[in-house]
Amino acid sequence: MINPKHIHIRDYQYPLPDERIAKFPIAQRDHSKLLVYRHGEVGEDVFYHLPDYLPKDSLMVFNNTKVIQARMHFRKSTGALIEVFLLEPAEPSDYELMFQTTGHCAWYCLVGNLKKWKEGTLERKITINGLQLTVKATRGPIHGTSYRIDFNWEFTDSACNHKAQSSKLKVQSSFAEVIDAMGELPIPPYLNRETQESDKTTYQTVYSKIKGSVAAPTAGLHFTDQVLQAIDAAGIDREELTLHVGAGTFKPVKSEEIEGHEMHTEFISVRRSTIQKLIDHGGSAIAVGTTSVRTLESLYYMGLKVMQNPALAEEQLHVMQWEPYEEVRGEKQEVRDVSAIDSLKALGDWMDARGLEVLHSSTQIIIAPGYDYHIVKMLVTNFHQPQSTLLLLVSAFVKGDWRKIYDYALAHDFRFLSYGDSSLLIP
Repeated sequence: MINPKHIHIRDYQYPLPDERIAKFPIAQRDHSKLLVYRHGEVGEDVFYHLPDYLPKDSLMVFNNTKVIQARMHFRKSTGALIEVFLLEPAEPSDYELMFQTTGHCAWYCLVGNLKKWKEGTLERKITINGLQLTVKATRGPIHGTSYRIDFNWEFTDSACNHKAQSSKLKVQSSFAEVIDAMGELPIPPYLNRETQESDKTTYQTVYSKIKGSVAAPTAGLHFTDQVLQAIDAAGIDREELTLHVGAGTFKPVKSEEIEGHEMHTEFISVRRSTIQKLIDHGGSAIAVGTTSVRTLESLYYMGLKVMQNPALAEEQLHVMQWEPYEEVRGEKQEVRDVSAIDSLKALGDWMDARGLEVLHSSTQIIIAPGYDYHIVKMLVTNFHQPQSTLLLLVSAFVKGDWRKIYDYALAHDFRFLSYGDSSLLIP
């Protein structure tokens, strides 16, 4: 087996002219181009024909995360503009509770123009439901490459005297409302443009539900309600899970060998019923996007963990970056040969024993050549940046045949990256 730690990232370079990067989506999502790679053969179609290529009775898995308006701007009294970029909830740490919280919360954040914010509290006035609030941000200790930022918000005195009903509004001013009022949708940095009002719609999937991502699961951007209905009509089952996409998805590989690249942690939520659906479909699925891939494949290793130690807590199911490539997991070499169904059954039983309807955990999994896929059998994905971990994931899926796919896309006017065209990969 290839030792993925010693893969040279320079071997995953390809020419990507700026004009091939889609700066905006096309007018109709499902009219984008679809590259079809089947058993080494490459062709193309339009995206709304995707259901024609999917086997009946298969299971298609979508990531229903929703992009939040994670980019917040404050201006100091000196005039200096400070950007606070929400990365991960700190207090409360649960995403759902975070967006419901009122009055105070804390996030781990990237801070832009940090040298201008040495101390003190930043303030900004915003309006919610016609009443003015003051939002305050206080910088806390460093946390890895980010900082803990404490946010406090309350209605101003003049607003509170406005109407008796304002006391009710004060209680109801959640953090979700705060970021909707003052935050900016964080479109990818390689688009080299400002966020526009249209991005609030076009940079969300039509099935997005659970707030928490700072980047969209972009393979899903091509789906429309009509395509989803066509998938249903074709006898293909659909299921959703949640992986909140972090800013680390854009983190370039700067080390010569990928051993030196640290994968970011991403948080996942998977329903017990989803695991059962996977079992019912033979432990296999069609993944929409690399985020769905990382979640599904992480479930396999979580199942292995509970097979070896049923006493583990939820947070101990975290899948570490190189875990799939370890020569021996635990004390028994034979766990390597555990089927996807057996692993998923073990995970389902573990949840049942704890009365869990939803699994909340996290993953740092890196999928690179040398990885053995366990659950994902087909993949819908966009075209990724050169020398990226996502390109490594694709290469692993098509057994190293990625250049044929990318050469075809470059030669046939496919659009690249987040707002670009997509591919259906069938190894």
